[in-house]
Amino acid sequence: MDKPQVTDRLPRYIQVNSILEFTRLVCALERAPRVSFLHDYNGKKILSVQMDVLKEKPIVYYTHLEDNGHYLCYGLNGGKEQSEIVNTTSDASKLYSPIVKIKSLPKTLQPGNGTMDRYQPIELEDMSSLAKLTWGFEEIPFPLFLFPYGDKWLIGVFMNFNDEGTSYFCHVVLDLDPQMPFLKFSTTNGSTPTFVENPSKHGYSYIKIIKLKDTHPLVDYGHLQN
Repeated sequence: MDKPQVTDRLPRYIQVNSILEFTRLVCALERAPRVSFLHDYNGKKILSVQMDVLKEKPIVYYTHLEDNGHYLCYGLNGGKEQSEIVNTTSDASKLYSPIVKIKSLPKTLQPGNGTMDRYQPIELEDMSSLAKLTWGFEEIPFPLFLFPYGDKWLIGVFMNFNDEGTSYFCHVVLDLDPQMPFLKFSTTNGSTPTFVENPSKHGYSYIKIIKLKDTHPLVDYGHLQN
């Protein structure tokens, strides 16, 4: 007879779609780039960063890493995003996430076997509502996460409205992958938010979009609205 699964409070690791997505997550539109942690995961080297806590359980996003270096470098060249691993921070036009190498993870940072806790989904009417919600709680907005669900795409923000309460995934359903890494919007001219390639046009606010490799495993899809 199979043993029942034991719920734990250990981290859950969720893979982003590419190293560029991870670099955008830790560098783009931040007051200061986040620190990236390099360590083993399932026998491979990964870069990871904790972005949330779900009922005391750290939610960690990661990408596989093939190259060696001291910094994760992010910049724009001709309006196109670039990501690379470098050893110095000599280019002042770029953003750099320090790579901290962990020799061995303590048990408290090793991946857990799952949790019954889930983000409760709240479907919003449009991208304008999502942009306003994302911007409303911090000077620097939370990132939007994008991932496939069935034949649709979900884009939204993970948040809770108080430290002790339920965590939510406030989202919009899309028919197609927008294939753009930023959402541009304005609070002054009433224009509809649009997906754009870079955050370079003045007079607008921007929110970064992070695409996951697979469907997010911690959303309560049984409560999605039809």
